[in-house]
Amino acid sequence: MARSMARSTAPSTAGAMARPENRPLAVLFACGQNAIRSPMAAALFAQIFGKAIYVGSAGVRKGELDPFAVAVMDEVGLDISRHKPLTFEELEEWEGLNFDLIVTLAPEAHHRALEITRTSAVDVEYWPTADPSAVDGSREQRLDAYRAVRDQILARIRQRFLTRGTGNE
Repeated sequence: MARSMARSTAPSTAGAMARPENRPLAVLFACGQNAIRSPMAAALFAQIFGKAIYVGSAGVRKGELDPFAVAVMDEVGLDISRHKPLTFEELEEWEGLNFDLIVTLAPEAHHRALEITRTSAVDVEYWPTADPSAVDGSREQRLDAYRAVRDQILARIRQRFLTRGTGNE
């Protein structure tokens, strides 16, 4: 008898703290099209953890990799230009959904993650993250929106996975 073990965790400072011994072994970042937020998050995560923690990314739908996302990641020395957007279904077919934690960055991805993990022992956390492609304006204004998302995701990764508790441990 399968029991639902998927949990949805809203952002909070208490739930966001993780000591190294409690880190997951595999993390999936998910958004709407796997074209901006989730590939950015996966690249930032991989830069910090290397091969110590497996990381992947997926989307509800398949999109086209966004050139503004490529540009702002290049600014911090990360090349995501070869990223091929994947859906949850494609990822499951090709490598399986063997993740300890799915971090969703968009409401539709959060709902999809909860749906596919309802009978799995997978934690699901929702990190609300704006879609920078919705910003209009000059090229620089648009890039600023992508930079803000990149920096928000990086700060959240650091908070969630690098912050240590205080006191005698």
